[in-house]
Amino acid sequence: MSNIREGMPVLVRHEGDWVGTYTLVDLEGNILDKHESHLTCQFPVDAAYSYYQTNRYTWSNGKREEYQFPGIYQDKKLLFDTERLLGQAWEVDDSTIILHFSYKQAPEMYLYEMIQISACSNYRARTWQWFKNNKIFQRTLVTEERVK
Repeated sequence: MSNIREGMPVLVRHEGDWVGTYTLVDLEGNILDKHESHLTCQFPVDAAYSYYQTNRYTWSNGKREEYQFPGIYQDKKLLFDTERLLGQAWEVDDSTIILHFSYKQAPEMYLYEMIQISACSNYRARTWQWFKNNKIFQRTLVTEERVK
């Protein structure tokens, strides 16, 4: 069995800190929310988790949120099971990762996220497709740049 660095080389290219903007839109493209982000993606050595991500969000009105997402590598997938969400991610090609997750407090909702990293590994584009009762109802558009 390989480790996460061998089994998910595209994910490994995401290691480090990323800053960007999240824009939540309805199906007609109207902006529902927009905020800044700072994400940290880590691959701890000799730890309980193969992957550890910290998401920090800041809104123009001063609101702030922070979440941690520890993940376990298994069978070429990254598995998440936190108090907040349940999900898994897998690589599709040399630049794309798909993430599927659901919020535990809203079992009628789930998301598919497509994450694409540039060839130089310094830019990311992410799109979330939000489903509620199996019907799409909104999207999140994310643009990010590596800061370290």
